[in-house]
Amino acid sequence: MQSRTRLRALWPFAPYIVVALVHVIALAVRSPLAVPTKALLMPLLAIPVVLAWKSLAPRGAAVLLAVALLFSWLGDEAGLFFPFAPELPLMLGFFALAHVAYILLFLRHLRVRRLPLWTVVYVLWWLFMIAVLGPHTGSLFAAVAAYGIVLAGTAATSVRCRATIAWGGVFFLSSDSILAFRLFLPDAMPDWTSPAVMATYTIGQGLIVAGALLALRRGENGPAPADARADAVDRGTESLA
Repeated sequence: MQSRTRLRALWPFAPYIVVALVHVIALAVRSPLAVPTKALLMPLLAIPVVLAWKSLAPRGAAVLLAVALLFSWLGDEAGLFFPFAPELPLMLGFFALAHVAYILLFLRHLRVRRLPLWTVVYVLWWLFMIAVLGPHTGSLFAAVAAYGIVLAGTAATSVRCRATIAWGGVFFLSSDSILAFRLFLPDAMPDWTSPAVMATYTIGQGLIVAGALLALRRGENGPAPADARADAVDRGTESLA
């Protein structure tokens, strides 16, 4: 019965999944479909949120989720919506706001466990990225460093949530890591990394939204008691705890 309920809950994600697949394939074969399909991604991912809106509680969590998707969309399409402004700084700014919304959502409404000690790896990731890419970022060094902090913050705080969300944080971080190398060390990156950026990005965003909706619909939001924490996470990926 529970598996049927979960399967039914996934149907609103079908348009997003289909368009995400088309977009990644279009990038791989350098099809012009890559441009319009990218613009559709976040609006399609918002469909499950809109359809579930009345059943989501607390309302503040639903608003934060919607805000994160809105700023992600603006980040995706910064060049389209703001052709008069430099694209990369705008993209970093909008995605930074999306990450702040996700961090607030995770910490205020979706956390079910303490922050594990192994998440120090995200600090090491930030130091590594700054050491390797920092010299190539030029005037964007401060912006890139600040963006790296909120990106690592999203990945780390997602680990406090159910495993679906935690894996979403991993994929999101992977996507932006590949993208950073493509932006600042393009000669070192093979062509296949372009679809890899969007493959990991769409998986990450999809997992975060799906995990958040499952938690908010089922009343699992908020800090879980210590003795109930194990029941609030997915058994199959307990290694993330």
